[in-house]
Amino acid sequence: MTLRWPWSADNELATSFVVIGCGRFGSAVCGELVRSGANVLAIDQSQKAIDDLQQQEPTLEARVVDGTDEEALRAAGVLDVGTVVVAIGTPIEASITATLIVKDSQGSQVRQVIARATSDLHEKMLSRVGADRVVFPSKMQGLRLGQELVRPNLLERLPIDACNSIEEIRVPEAFIGRSLGELNLRKDYNVSVLAVGPPHQLMVNPTAAHVLKANDLMVVMGPCDVLAGLSGPRRR
Repeated sequence: MTLRWPWSADNELATSFVVIGCGRFGSAVCGELVRSGANVLAIDQSQKAIDDLQQQEPTLEARVVDGTDEEALRAAGVLDVGTVVVAIGTPIEASITATLIVKDSQGSQVRQVIARATSDLHEKMLSRVGADRVVFPSKMQGLRLGQELVRPNLLERLPIDACNSIEEIRVPEAFIGRSLGELNLRKDYNVSVLAVGPPHQLMVNPTAAHVLKANDLMVVMGPCDVLAGLSGPRRR
């Protein structure tokens, strides 16, 4: 028997909402929904974030739940609402995972997923896993001419911390015609391949048997110095 939190979605899915992630953006969404009289559940894996939110909105139902744990989300009733707002900004893996779970889990009644993105690459990944709408509450853009000149294969970059990043790159020439299993990037270089494929047709979480082709794109995560080598000048 599955235990659920003492909260349940309204019978009318259209008036039931869950907000995953209670930072500044998520808290603002919760406040507006509460003031509109909607039935809202806010969740975050941080007890402090939940405590801060409940100080702002004492009547709001808020719980500590891991947004990347399918069973925890199901037990909390997250999959029983009409709309889920994935307000997680970072780490982006968490927001992508949460979006995929609420959209594709068996028995999910969620009709709409609105997800927060922090970059163009993040937006693409969220759209690939099923987000119906992606918003940029604090989108930051800037020119990277110097970086692009020395790394022509680099298309998009999202820093994770001082040493690691997620990047969208063109498949290096040395990789063309080889499978991901053969390259074994995770073991040999500590690089994870999150998605691969032609532009606008990326396959999320590709298998080891996937063979890389010319003009394909790769979304990779790993140490910045290693990724710099992958997206450096093309060899002739």
